Amino acid sequence: MVERKEVSKSVLKRLPGYLTYLKSMPEDAPVHISATALANALGMGEVQVRKDLALVSDGGRPKIGYLRESLIDDIEQFLGYDNTTDAVLVGAGKLGCALLGYQGFEEYGLNILAAFDADAAKTGMDESGKPVYPLEKLPSFCKSHKVLMGIITVPSSHAQEVCDLMIANGIKGIWNFAPTHLEAPANILIQTQNMATSLAVLSMHLQAQMKSKD
Repeated sequence: MVERKEVSKSVLKRLPGYLTYLKSMPEDAPVHISATALANALGMGEVQVRKDLALVSDGGRPKIGYLRESLIDDIEQFLGYDNTTDAVLVGAGKLGCALLGYQGFEEYGLNILAAFDADAAKTGMDESGKPVYPLEKLPSFCKSHKVLMGIITVPSSHAQEVCDLMIANGIKGIWNFAPTHLEAPANILIQTQNMATSLAVLSMHLQAQMKSKD
């Protein structure tokens, strides 16, 4: 693995795609893979893929490519998947509880410690076995557990309020599932899971496919 460098958000968004493909390859696949082969498999530009991989791994060899397992390790280390990140979640509704109980996050180094909700009726132990606390306990929990990541799954009307509360209590990175723009200081990273954007891209793709058949 190369020395960790600052990379753009666009690169960070592409790296998990490479990782997913590499890990999905069959066991009898070649042990080496080139940037060209990876680019062709994902329908991407070879130059872009080559530059991205060079940022995270120095294991590439001319005419041979990368040792697949080593490249997987390098990408996981670069993305921090080998280090567990503890997080808190605010909003114990259907989406929040689904995320709270999703065990697949462990593969990406994410551990949701607990959920918080303003509705006292939702507090207690979730079906996943994780606790749901009253929202007023968030400050003391973040302080005692030194939590740096927060997940927002509340309605849009309350998202900014929750965002401000998280930041005030030491959260440095926020994964936002509320369909709204959040304001935060420049040193706070907010990643909004914009389902509307994803749906629009899919819709445009389907429309283009239908037109091509006419």
